[in-house]
Amino acid sequence: MTNTSTRNTAGKSERQIRRDLNNRLRRLEYGAAKDNLLKNPGEATFGQRAKRALILMMLTALVPGGAQSVTGNHRLGRIGLTVTLINWTVIILAILGLIIARDFTMSLAFNQYVQSIGIFYLAAISVGWFILWLDTARLIKFVKLKPSARPILGFLLVALMVITSGGAAYGAYLLNSSTSSLGAIFGSGPAVEETDGRYNILIMGADAGEGRTGLRPDSISVASINADTGKIVLFSIPRNFQNARFASDSPLWEVYPDGYTCGDSCIINGLYTDVTSNYSDLYPTAEDPGAEAMMDAASGILNIDVSGYVMIDMDGFSELIDAMGGVEVTTGGYTPYRGTRPDGEWGNAWWGPETYTFNGDDALGFARSRKWSTDYSRIQRQQCVQQAMLSQFDVPTLVTRFEGILGAGEQMVETSIPQSQVGSFLNLGVKSQRQEMERLTIGAPDFGDQGEQFSTYPDFDEVHQRVDEILSEDGTAPSGAHLMQPTIGMYFAQADNDEPTANWEPVPTQPDGSEITEEYLMWAEDTGQERLLSEAAETNHQCHPG
Repeated sequence: MTNTSTRNTAGKSERQIRRDLNNRLRRLEYGAAKDNLLKNPGEATFGQRAKRALILMMLTALVPGGAQSVTGNHRLGRIGLTVTLINWTVIILAILGLIIARDFTMSLAFNQYVQSIGIFYLAAISVGWFILWLDTARLIKFVKLKPSARPILGFLLVALMVITSGGAAYGAYLLNSSTSSLGAIFGSGPAVEETDGRYNILIMGADAGEGRTGLRPDSISVASINADTGKIVLFSIPRNFQNARFASDSPLWEVYPDGYTCGDSCIINGLYTDVTSNYSDLYPTAEDPGAEAMMDAASGILNIDVSGYVMIDMDGFSELIDAMGGVEVTTGGYTPYRGTRPDGEWGNAWWGPETYTFNGDDALGFARSRKWSTDYSRIQRQQCVQQAMLSQFDVPTLVTRFEGILGAGEQMVETSIPQSQVGSFLNLGVKSQRQEMERLTIGAPDFGDQGEQFSTYPDFDEVHQRVDEILSEDGTAPSGAHLMQPTIGMYFAQADNDEPTANWEPVPTQPDGSEITEEYLMWAEDTGQERLLSEAAETNHQCHPG
């Protein structure tokens, strides 16, 4: 009895052991078959070989080096996986840097040495990825695939190779183009210094212009940027501003101790050419003496330390808009420009109140138009076009038109801002998008009932007081205070976001109340009705981006 029980128990143990051994053998055989399928597809079906090809391609695309690791080429696989790990580490560190220390990260990204390393690194990744793709094609063994599947899988492999290896190569190319363009635009001089926690940058729109002698900055503004928050206060100086003052430490003090006071010939936009032609020796170390003189004049007018400048050439401005694919603006008035009249003759044509997508030349004509308008209206249209460009300068536009934008940028910009500060100012630009920009025009209508006469006979004490007030509050008025009279050109900023034109003045009409037409404007010009033309154009300062 006891012996029989022992034998039964022993028999059950043996059967269990056999089952365990069989299960292990089946698992080993399955694993070996799977391993053999990836390493050697000779025994696999056509469907299994196609599946294997897809697995190897996905591994190379998503985990470079993974295909080589699973098929036995461990040395090449280890190299690919190591580089992949480095890439993900760099990406994660960059994301963390933008979150935790954005200023430092952006400054580092625009450092010319870091960019040079980046160009070499992206080029090396492109070559390395290409080698991995060639090895992956070898591992797939296309000759053993089903003939009908070869072109499909071959096309997929080439497409993935172009996206990955080609994308890295294109990235190296774009980074090289960017580095070259930044080097052409930005110098390597001293950093622009901040004063009282602000960067004060002179921005000039320059134009050599037909019939002019030398370059003249027709658009003159100073952007005072809070170095901490990025908030901007924009001071616009009319081109016909007279009697500009200079600080006592300016080289021009000896030439113009009483200011730029030689009458109508001494409007501020003529100072650039005057100094460039006659007094460049006063700025012996300056790359652009005229720009330095304009900075001194802006400093004296506003009573702040303007320490940097950006010069935008209008022809380059036009090229940039064309490179962006045009710019969209909505205008609330009639603006004259040189074009084809309704009678087919060349002369003064008009843009009416409407939304337009301007090309570069038309945007420039719209921004610069001054006939039957005031300089103040012109300033508002210039600011509107600039804001439209910024608002429409999005990532898709940058990616799809990168080369053209870079080429136009090289032609349009001259600046004293060094390349080492590009990242910092871009960071401030990102911050400024969350802040409402404030504006003050040193002339009509922001200085009361004095009108355009203020630009001819400015009250500098009043200017300095208004500038000090608006900067001391960082552009935010305390309760009950009024630092800045509302300007007509700011209607689009003050209106409800859904109704940007809500506060616009009514569009002028003909004397009988009917709508103004191009034929009416042509008749008014041909018959010398200057008053009617001025009335038609009196609301063309009303403009909204988009």
